[in-house]
Amino acid sequence: MIPARYAASRFPAKLMQNLSGKPVILRTYEAAVRTELFDAVYVVTDSTVIFETISDAGGQALMSQKEHECGSDRIAEAVADMDVDIIVNVQGDEPFTDRESLVAVLDVFDEDSTMEIDLASLMVKITDENEIANPNTVKVIVDNRNFALYFSRSPIPYPRNQEIVHTYYKHKGIYAFRKSALMDFQRLPMLALEATEKIEAIRYLEYGKRIKMVETNVSGIEIDTPEDLKRAQAAWR
Repeated sequence: MIPARYAASRFPAKLMQNLSGKPVILRTYEAAVRTELFDAVYVVTDSTVIFETISDAGGQALMSQKEHECGSDRIAEAVADMDVDIIVNVQGDEPFTDRESLVAVLDVFDEDSTMEIDLASLMVKITDENEIANPNTVKVIVDNRNFALYFSRSPIPYPRNQEIVHTYYKHKGIYAFRKSALMDFQRLPMLALEATEKIEAIRYLEYGKRIKMVETNVSGIEIDTPEDLKRAQAAWR
């Protein structure tokens, strides 16, 4: 499932920007299909423009019936009546989505014999100080089994002791959900931490869901700003 909202505060209509001859959202859809990992791939959107772009290219698109605050809500509505067990959320602004990272996320559930994992997601090491401090980069800290402890737009942990070398991780916005966890998310109200940080993954933690983080070396390019689009165009060429 690829949630695709037309409006964007930092970069309006970013999903319809041209990336080497095709809109960003179509590039992302094609990347997800190319992995050959899924029974079906859908773009779920509030926009007739995006819906028609995917449909006209021969892809599968669904129109949201309600207004939604985040991608999890949009996907939950779309899959409510589908007979599925695991749903993968690929962000619409991730045209460089790769098979290797998605396989790593899905493998988590094959190895989860005790059913303790509600979600799995990706993290990648970051060393650039500007990116660590950038509030547009969501950071994650984990326990000794790589279960998420917290997500933040601030640098976490705060380096009060400068003698300790800590590895910082960026959260990549690809999730794999058990359907039950996703449906719980939709019915549970937003709490203070999620509202403060504006990070939907925090809601799962606030309600006791367990998120298994998987480290990847593939950072890709998320298109959040016009500058990101320029980097993506250069990388695509």
